[in-house]
Amino acid sequence: MATQFLFRDDAYLPSCEATVIGFTEKDGAHGVVLDRTVFYPTGGGQPGDQGLLETAGGALTVATAVYGTSREEIAHVLAPGAVLPAIGETVTARLDWPVRFARMRMHTGLHLLSVALPFPVTGGAIGAEESRLDFDIPEAGLDRDELTARLNDLIAKDAAITESWITDAELEANPGLVKTMSVKPPMGSGRVRLIAIEGIDLQPCGGTHVRNTREIGQLVVSSIEKKGKQNRRVRVVFA
Repeated sequence: MATQFLFRDDAYLPSCEATVIGFTEKDGAHGVVLDRTVFYPTGGGQPGDQGLLETAGGALTVATAVYGTSREEIAHVLAPGAVLPAIGETVTARLDWPVRFARMRMHTGLHLLSVALPFPVTGGAIGAEESRLDFDIPEAGLDRDELTARLNDLIAKDAAITESWITDAELEANPGLVKTMSVKPPMGSGRVRLIAIEGIDLQPCGGTHVRNTREIGQLVVSSIEKKGKQNRRVRVVFA
């Protein structure tokens, strides 16, 4: 079974019709596998989408989306005890769009943060209200206001965000494209997706992004925390 990842072609699709092709089960929670979906599965620091599966019998709440038995299928995780749709049934997968769009804005903002702070990234997490990146930075003072200004200068450049694909071999031949030390780019399918912020940044990423930096809105560096001798955690929120 395989799921068509519609969010890779258009991250702005809020819903789609799909056919139920299978189920997963873990810790009492059932996942509904569809032949196509707009739901992004947990991965790369970005949480799985939430929303609804609208069926003939009513709407089912999707708490999150995850990869199924392989990275070619996506399971829409329902609350324990939910009445499952039938194999072959047509449903409508509908995102909680405000949450998804906030995460898209944040995710693109974190790419810009990695430009404003050009150090190796050791970790990160994307949220709808707050996000963070961890950096491998030598002992040095970081000023929140200065970093906030640098980040918003990049956002204000009104730069387009586009995607392209390269082969696994091409990425291995260009290791400088990879900024993250702990999270490796999604490889193994033979090709890797690159996200380009025009004139600013280029890096492999499987997540969802806005089309232009102006859509991010202003961000504020809310805190800079010391998490080890050289590890600094930088948190950002919407202004």
